[in-house]
Amino acid sequence: MVAPRKARKQSRGVSSKVSQWQHHADTHQQKQLINPFSEWQDASHREALTKDNQQYGRPEEGSKTESRGKSAGILISGEVLQLCHVIKNEGALQPDGRYAIKFGILFERYTKISNKLVGMLMRARKQKLVDYEGEMLYQRRDDDTLIVLLRLPEDVTTDERDYWNLKAK
Repeated sequence: MVAPRKARKQSRGVSSKVSQWQHHADTHQQKQLINPFSEWQDASHREALTKDNQQYGRPEEGSKTESRGKSAGILISGEVLQLCHVIKNEGALQPDGRYAIKFGILFERYTKISNKLVGMLMRARKQKLVDYEGEMLYQRRDDDTLIVLLRLPEDVTTDERDYWNLKAK
């Protein structure tokens, strides 16, 4: 006796879902077996990475997390570069040859470009591209704080293979 057509489709759908779930479970088990913090009985309990290890604090190679991190890093580096150019174009040339602009003026000009000015300034400062007094800048309170462009980044890479070495030079 041949099963009705509807029953055959349903059984293929169910078996497909079962095999898909089994694949997911097997993948999870393999990851847990090499996870240094796993409490599974047969886990290898490999050594936890030290801060000196190149893989420490980095996502698994080829993962979606790595891909998203690379894309975000490249995007942010481009925004920092754009910020430096805005400071150069809108700022005043100082006697020492550097460009400077007051935070209030920069805030007015830059908010038309992006709403992440303070974060970009902090990132640029960390890369030693700009300097200003204080840790955090606030609108109105710090409007007269001078932001000095120390240097323009010579090269900000947009190559994903170079992401982990991504630093303004």
